[in-house]
Formats: sequence, structure tokens, C-alpha cells
Amino acid sequence: MSDTQLLFEGLKVLDVGSWIAAPVAATMLADFGAEVTKIELPGSGDGYRHYAHTPGIPDAGEVNYTWLMDARNKRSLTLNLKDDRGRAILDKLVEDCDVYVTNQPQSLRRSLGLTYEDLAARNPRLIYASLTAYGESGPERDREGFDLVAYWARSGLMDLVRQPGATPNQSLPGMGDHPTAVALYASIVTGLLRRERTGKGSKVHTSLLGNGLWAASCLAQAQLAGADFSLWYKGRGPTRALYQAADGRWLQFSMVRTRAEFSGMLTVLGLTDLVDDERFATPAARIENGPIIVERITELIAERPSAEWLTAFEAANVPASRVATLEDLDSDPQLLANDMLMQPEDEAIPLPWMIDHPINVDALPRAPIRPAPGLGEHTDGILAELGYDAAERESLREDGVI
Repeated sequence: MSDTQLLFEGLKVLDVGSWIAAPVAATMLADFGAEVTKIELPGSGDGYRHYAHTPGIPDAGEVNYTWLMDARNKRSLTLNLKDDRGRAILDKLVEDCDVYVTNQPQSLRRSLGLTYEDLAARNPRLIYASLTAYGESGPERDREGFDLVAYWARSGLMDLVRQPGATPNQSLPGMGDHPTAVALYASIVTGLLRRERTGKGSKVHTSLLGNGLWAASCLAQAQLAGADFSLWYKGRGPTRALYQAADGRWLQFSMVRTRAEFSGMLTVLGLTDLVDDERFATPAARIENGPIIVERITELIAERPSAEWLTAFEAANVPASRVATLEDLDSDPQLLANDMLMQPEDEAIPLPWMIDHPINVDALPRAPIRPAPGLGEHTDGILAELGYDAAERESLREDGVI
């Protein structure tokens, strides 16, 4: 492999999924050179195509920002898989592909003959990547679900991420889908490594629920260990509270853990009379007695802008942080220095910046960012590659197969 060759160059991937988690795993493969063909229903396509234009979602005019980000570097082929002719086309693609990515409901896969067992009979080397909401087995294996429910609510995260006494919070769009895509990508790459060593394909899988549980695992494992949660649920101590500065920005001190850091925080705030106070000598004592000084800290922080406070706390080695806002993103030097934001070079992509996935391998070249495909944009070209002439393609189109 040369220094300029893309890692997954020549790898053929079928994206037979919709929305975010499963298709984004295929996008990550495409970013490293895989040839990804997205299979979509004629006429409507992946519902995620329309997300950025949904009422109530942040409006960027004609710019379909989520689709551009998450569906980049793919080809789109429209197929009606309930028609035998559409299914025959998919079978031809399966016989010559390396990775098949799907999040179709398991009941639909069974009815269409698109389970791992069905497809592995045609291609024993196939890596079949399955994403479900609740797992491959059990009473809820056929239940459909989005990340808001399966990842966020069902795992316990929704109940945990809130202030004591407050109602549970909704998650952000895609907040569980994107990390779940990373898990599915990791499963695929692990399956490919096994195939390289054994010559055998396999089914790899993950679920929104499993990833939500993993995200909640520090506290979930505590529950399973019979841990005492009394201090956790009792309330917010002085370093677990949020404080609003004079410029309206919020500061948090959650990582202020040692006695030295807490003393430094008090000193910067001018609360030197409390530095040696035994009521705040230990983490447990600070939680227990936090309400005594939270109000005083709140008043002091409100007197100066956040930048001044951050400078003062940094000088005192106090790990204070400002709560970032979305408006900070394109001017954040840390994001830019680490290429977490990419600048598309293709003028057909109407975005100044595009968020990158978090997989990084030094010295590994990346495919240039190509525009997300229009619905069925590559149908004729792909079918021509499979041997369908113009008349056959037109007949399939007239019959709604493509």
C-alpha cells in the first residue's frame, strides 16, 4: 500500500439503511476510500434527506446541511426491493460487495429475505453490519426506535441528565446516532480484520440501546454494584453548580476535585475566609455543605465577565470551564487546530465548514469531500455497470422498480 493510497480503496459497501446511525458508519468507510452505494426507495428516498427542512428545525434556507454532512462521498441507487426485479439487482450487488450495512426492521428483513443468513448464502465473505434499536435478540428485537427513545430514554440517560427535582430532558437530534455510528464502524472494521485472517465473512452488529447503556455505564455499573447514590442525588455542591458571569456566559467547575484546586477557587473568588473551613475540607463535605456558599459564589461570578474569570482561574491552576455555545464553533482554535472542522474544496458543497467524524489515523490519506448524492443520481451508471442497457433501464423506471 502506497502512502497516497486510500485504506479502503476497492472496498465495496452497500448502504441499505436510513436516517443516521447505520448510514453514517458507511460514510466513515467512504471517507477512507470505500466505494459506497446507497440504496433508496424510488420517489421518496431516505427520510433524512428532508430533515434540515422540517418545520422547527434550524433553517439554513436551501442548504441541506445534515444531508451534506452525513451522506457525503456516496452514490445513490433507487430500488424497489419489494419488486422481484429490484431484488435481483440488489442480489447482483451483494454477490460482489464486501460490506452490507442495514438498519431495516428485522421483521422487514425476514419478509424480504435480507437477513444475514440469506445474503451470506450468496456471498460467504460478506460483512453484514446490522444496527437495531434494542438489540438482535429478546422480546423487543423487532421494535423500531430512534435515538431519542432507544439510546436516550430507554438506557436511563434521560433520567440521569437533569438537575435534582427537574423533569427529564430531551436529547439533541442525532446525539445518540452519531456515537452509535462509530460503534458500528468499529464493528465493521473488526469484522474485516477477522475476514483478512480467516477468509470468512460474518455478521457484526450494535444497537442504540447498547450504546446508550455504554454512555451511562459509569452510573449504570454503580447501580449494578449496589452503590450508595444518596450524595449523588442529594444535590449540587459548590463545584457541581453552574454560575453565570456578567456577560451571560456560564462557568462550570465540575473538575475542581482536589483540596488545592478548591482552595484556589475560593482564593480567586475572594472567599479566603473559607479556605481552611472544615465544612469544605473533603469532596463529601463540599457536597453536604455546598448550599451554604453556592449563593455567595453565584453573586461573585455575576460581577465580572467570563473571560476575566477564566484568566484568573487559569493563573491559579483551577480547572474552570466556560460552557460553549454553537456560536463558538467556527472560531474555536482547538477545533480548527485538530481538523475537527473541515473546509470542503468542492464548490458544489455550500458549506464553509463541515464537521468531521472522530476517527483519526496519522499519515492515512482521506478521500476528498464529495457532495451528498441526489436521489437516484447514480442509478443509470450503476445499472450500466451491471450490464443493463438503456432500454432495460427505462423499462425498470417506467414500472417503478428504480
